Amino acid sequence: MKNLSRLLFALVLIVSFNNANAQNQDNPWAIGFGINAVDVYPVGEDAPQGDYFDEFFNVKDHWNILPSLSTLNVSKYVGDNFIVSVGGSINKIEKWGQLTTPAGDVDVAVNDLNYYAVDAGVKYSFASLINSKKFEPTLGVGGGYTWIEEGPFNSNGAGNKSNLGAGTLNGSLGLTYWFTDNIGFNVGTNYKHAFSDDGVKHFQHTAGFSVRFGGKDTDGDGIYDKNDACVDVFGLEAFNGCPDTDGDGIEDSKDSCPNVAGLVEYNGCPDTDGDGIVDNSDKCPTVKGLKALAGCPDADNDGVADGDDKCVNEAGPAANNGCPWPDSDGDTVLDKDDKCPNEAGTVANNGCPEPTVPDAVVLAQLTDYAKTILFDTGRSSFKKETYSVLQAITAILKEYPDSKFTIEGHTDSVGSKTTNQKLSDSRANAVRTYLIENGIAADRLTAQGFGEDYPIDTNKTKAGRKNNRRVDVKLKK
Repeated sequence: MKNLSRLLFALVLIVSFNNANAQNQDNPWAIGFGINAVDVYPVGEDAPQGDYFDEFFNVKDHWNILPSLSTLNVSKYVGDNFIVSVGGSINKIEKWGQLTTPAGDVDVAVNDLNYYAVDAGVKYSFASLINSKKFEPTLGVGGGYTWIEEGPFNSNGAGNKSNLGAGTLNGSLGLTYWFTDNIGFNVGTNYKHAFSDDGVKHFQHTAGFSVRFGGKDTDGDGIYDKNDACVDVFGLEAFNGCPDTDGDGIEDSKDSCPNVAGLVEYNGCPDTDGDGIVDNSDKCPTVKGLKALAGCPDADNDGVADGDDKCVNEAGPAANNGCPWPDSDGDTVLDKDDKCPNEAGTVANNGCPEPTVPDAVVLAQLTDYAKTILFDTGRSSFKKETYSVLQAITAILKEYPDSKFTIEGHTDSVGSKTTNQKLSDSRANAVRTYLIENGIAADRLTAQGFGEDYPIDTNKTKAGRKNNRRVDVKLKK
């Protein structure tokens, strides 16, 4: 026990890899202490040791627990969620595993073998990744050196009960619950793989407490950085470490005018003219004005500040610099919106006179003419007697230059649907082409074929099919 006490004293100054806890930039250092349990059984070796993870949680039969302070550590946060640590632990080994006999499994005991370990490594903290300030999972890797007193299952033949040591490669998992920013409870497990015959592969489980410390005070104002809202600027405790440069009782970060004393109701800014608009937002800080005009006056109440109003005493829109818009033709459509400013018109037609459109009589006449348009059989070429009809349609369309028309082609159901669709398109466009060539603007005319889809009569009779073969000229609304 004398040697154990000396080692315990030395371990106060170092950190154990298997019990290290994560820190942050505000408290980069941590000291941890607790108990550990050593399990040499589920490590993939021959009996009396067993397969990997076999009876991993069999505390009663396989865990060697020293019921006192047996693990001490110090660790340091180095940035980017990584922590480095060095440390050590002590224990007593009396459970070595089990043997299978005809009578059943028999636990194998040894005679309180001394256990010492010094380990170091690096861990990664997942606390920031899961956005938690309380729960902190860790994953680590490292190495160390472990001594286990020579016993019946770890002997090198010397027979002098010496402590057999070996280097180990360590991998660990841990979880810490932080009660406060500085105190936490942690549990973890660490697998140690020995590199030599004198070593013993084993698991070491830990539980204990950690205390974080070492917070910085960058600006020297007596407030640690983790509690200092203004880390790089000397400030006041009343304002969580932030300054109040102008001394108006409002910290600079909340003071819209940090260098000029002001009022709380104006976020620390003054209001010289008393119009309820702080000076740094008041375009006319020495003259009482309106909030809507950034503190400037408006004599004619037209919403344009006097300084920008070219008609100060006559109300007008801002778009016309505070002057009223003219209406030259007196049609109630202002010149700015009037497409015919010198000719009286209607509001519906943007200030221009309403265009003349064909009435129902004219449209009926167009329909009658269109029904007499005749094409060569199966083609889009016109029969000779159709040209007089097309000339009459052209004459009517010229009388209404502001109107637009749609030319629709239709067929009967004789032949394939695809062929009839193409033929109706071709015939409708043939009429449109004729009208354009004879003086009707192209943008006034659209043409579309509908094939056999919209019959106006039966396709079972010759007369019905004749009626269905037609061209319609319609006013485009």
